Amino acid sequence: MDGFIRAGNPNAHPDLAFAAINDAQARPPLTFVDLRPFGPAMVLVRSHDIAEQISKASKLLPYSLPKMPEVYGHMVHVTGKTSVLAAHGEDWKRLRRRFNPGFAHQHLITFLPRILEKSSVFLNHLNTLADTEDPFSLVQLLGNLTFDVISSVVMGVDFGAQNTNQLDDFIRNYRALFHTYTSEQMDLPWFFTPRTEWKRRRLAKRLRNTLRTIVQDAFANRRIGIAESRSVLALSLKDQEHALTRQALDEACDQLSTFLFAGHDTTSIMLSWLFYELSRTPRALQRLRDELDDVFGPDTDPSSVRDKLLSDGGKDLLQQLTYTAATVKEALRLWPPAGTARMVEPGTGFKAQTSTGEYLLDGVCVYNCAIMIQRDPDVYGDTADDFLPERWLGDAAEQIPATAWRAFERGPRNCIGQDLASIESRIVIALVARRFEFVKVREFGHPPNAA
Repeated sequence: MDGFIRAGNPNAHPDLAFAAINDAQARPPLTFVDLRPFGPAMVLVRSHDIAEQISKASKLLPYSLPKMPEVYGHMVHVTGKTSVLAAHGEDWKRLRRRFNPGFAHQHLITFLPRILEKSSVFLNHLNTLADTEDPFSLVQLLGNLTFDVISSVVMGVDFGAQNTNQLDDFIRNYRALFHTYTSEQMDLPWFFTPRTEWKRRRLAKRLRNTLRTIVQDAFANRRIGIAESRSVLALSLKDQEHALTRQALDEACDQLSTFLFAGHDTTSIMLSWLFYELSRTPRALQRLRDELDDVFGPDTDPSSVRDKLLSDGGKDLLQQLTYTAATVKEALRLWPPAGTARMVEPGTGFKAQTSTGEYLLDGVCVYNCAIMIQRDPDVYGDTADDFLPERWLGDAAEQIPATAWRAFERGPRNCIGQDLASIESRIVIALVARRFEFVKVREFGHPPNAA
């Protein structure tokens, strides 16, 4: 494993090393890798058919295989101990049922004005940067936007993550906590990095105190009949009729932490990759702009787009952006935010069915490596590594098995926030794609074609 990491970019995602290992073995559907003592032994899954077996519900596993505990144990200070991401069985079912209404498409679309409001701040930052032509981190700028959106949708709170003048303490502490993870080279056990662990606990405690206050205020407002918020949090408290128990308070805080993390990080990364791919694929960019012209008219001013989206037919306009949706899906195919790691409990007798027979996976971790599955040439052919949104349109899309695209995973434990990511990304693209040109800079800060 170390040799494959060293052979590539040292800052690259570990999944690229997994893909290199699999390629070196002629791309088998399953690959065993032993990461001990720094991680568990696991089976990497390249086959979309096997990935579906792992993620789907069955009589033996009605909620599919449980998540691998090591993954979320390491991230506990970001997601919380009772995160819906890490919960299993009936606990997971109860949490998912509680929060599903807040992430339903028809509910999320009511936040269209709020998303547009936050996107306007993002556009102002882009305008300033375009005037100066200074290089900047697009993923960081998008991360601030998506944090503002997810905190508004989930909690009805404005932390002002895009405020460049004065940062809220919550944002400052969250960024400091997040940096302790993004800056580490390897997910080591806490006892290898005790000072980092202490820092994480300190920062997580500060964040938890703020989240507790937000949950308690939301519950109190509901009790005294103050106009009900439409936030995911407010909807989730409907079954708390008499008292907010300590367990309910802790669970709510953990889910807020989870949604803040997953809801801002994955969407900002996806949009960054999308604008990168569009910047180096003029044909796709032009077709995208043509569609935006057809739907919103030739006026490319963001205020014109906002007015149309806020009109009575604005929600329908988003549904007309079929090529835009295809570019999002293709960016997620090439650059999926994450795969899913599951644990096969000893004694379950779980077997993976392959074309060459069945494999007993009892007692091992299995990882649906999305970047391998979604770039499989057996499915996507010679263009598996190419940015080709057209593959998701018309008859071409019918040739791709549904199980071969897993950016939000599949089965009962698919991503609860995928509709929000879809709505948010279409809005940002509609506002940005015709107004700005993006150019990737090298690590030293100059355009690739600069001397």
